[in-house]
Amino acid sequence: MAYAHAHMKLLRTIVLLSAAAAVVSLSAQAPATAPPQSLRLTDAGKAALTAQMNGAVKMGDAPAIVEIVVDRNGVLYTGAAGLPANTIFNIASMTKPVTSVAIMMLAEQGKLKIDDPVSKYLPGYDTLQVITKFNAADGTYETRPAKTVMTITHLLAHTSGIGYSFTNPIEYALVNKTQKGEWELPLLDDPGTKFNYSASTRVLGFIVEKVTGSPLEPWYQQHIFKPLGMVDTSWAVAADKQARLAPQFTRASGKIEPLPKATVPTTPTPPFRGDGGLYSTVDDYSKFVRMLLNDGTLGGAKILSPASVKQMGQNAMGSIFVERQPDANKERTKPFPLGAGKDKFGLGFQIAADDPATKGFRSPGSMSWAGIFNTEFWVDPVKKIGAVHMMQLLPFYDDGAIRALRGFEQTVYRELK
Repeated sequence: MAYAHAHMKLLRTIVLLSAAAAVVSLSAQAPATAPPQSLRLTDAGKAALTAQMNGAVKMGDAPAIVEIVVDRNGVLYTGAAGLPANTIFNIASMTKPVTSVAIMMLAEQGKLKIDDPVSKYLPGYDTLQVITKFNAADGTYETRPAKTVMTITHLLAHTSGIGYSFTNPIEYALVNKTQKGEWELPLLDDPGTKFNYSASTRVLGFIVEKVTGSPLEPWYQQHIFKPLGMVDTSWAVAADKQARLAPQFTRASGKIEPLPKATVPTTPTPPFRGDGGLYSTVDDYSKFVRMLLNDGTLGGAKILSPASVKQMGQNAMGSIFVERQPDANKERTKPFPLGAGKDKFGLGFQIAADDPATKGFRSPGSMSWAGIFNTEFWVDPVKKIGAVHMMQLLPFYDDGAIRALRGFEQTVYRELK
C-alpha cells in the first residue's frame, strides 16, 4: 500500500513537470505579445507619392517641393520636384520646436522648471501689463497689470499673452509704430487665458542663453545638431553650400513670382532667434523628427528622456484651444492653422485632435508645426512615422501650399502598409 501510494505520487510529479516544461517551451517559441510590425511604403506607394508631388508642382500649387517620410528606423521615402533633394531651406518657425526641446533638456538637467516664472530668468517680466483698450486710428492704448504670472509653460504653449505682428492687428500696428519687438510690448491677454501664436519662443531662446551662458548656435550645434547628425542645420549657410539654397517665391498678387534674393550669412553671427532663422534640409530635419519618434534618442545620441517627449505631446493649455489666427500682414500670411478650434498645443507642438473630419490624415495626438515659407512637419506617435514637407512660398497657408501638403499627407496614409 505504501509502495502504491509512493508510485502514484511519483507519476503525478512527472506529469506536472512535463506540463510545466511544455508551457516553458511554448512560451519560448511563441511570445504572448509579439512586437508590432513597422508600417512601410511599397514601390507603388512611393510612385504614388512622387506622382502627387509632381502633380502639385505641375498644377502650380507650389513652385517646387522636397519631402521625406520616416519611421523610427530610417527613411521610407524621399522625393523632390523642381529642386534637388539636398536643397537647403529657410525653415523659419520650424526653429521653434528645436528651442522647445532645448528648454526640456535644461529642465531634465535641473537648470530650470517649466512652471517657473519667466521673471526668475529675465528682468521686466514681473511687471507685465495687459492691453484693455486699443485705438486702431492712432495706435494708442490703455493697460492694466496682468492678473496671472507668465511661466515657461505659457511660452511653450503660446498662451503667454505675447503676439506676432504679422498675424495680430494690434501687434502689427504697435510694432510698426514703436519699432519694438512683440515681447517688449504690453500683453494681448493675461498669461494662460488665450492662444496667440507669438514671439514667445523668442523669449524661450533668451532663457536658454541666460541659463547656459552661451549663444544659441554653438549650444544647439553641440547638444542637438551634431549628436543627431544634422550637418546642414544652422543660422548660417556656409559659402560652399549657398548654391544649394532654395529660391523664394510669393503668390501675394495672385500669381507665383520670385522674391528678391535674400542675403544669407555664411558664418553664424549673433543675435540668434529662438523662434526662427534656422536653415535646414528635409533629411536633417527628419533626424530631429526621428529622435522624437524614438522617445528622445537617435542612434547613440540621447537628447531627451521618453517622459519629456511624452509631456511635450500632451495638452499644456488646459480648457482652451488653438484659435484661428488672423492675417494682419496679408503678404506674409493667410488665416491659420488647420485644426483651429479643436486642437490643443503642447510644450512646443500643435497636438492633433481626434476629429472624424480628418480621418485619413495624421493620427490624433500627432505633434506638428510649420514655418512661414510653408515648410511643414509632423510626428505621428500612433503610426510611428513622421514627415517633412518643404517649399519656399509666401504667404503662409497659401491655398496651393496647403493643398499640396494635404495631398501629400493623405497619400502617405493611404499608401502605408
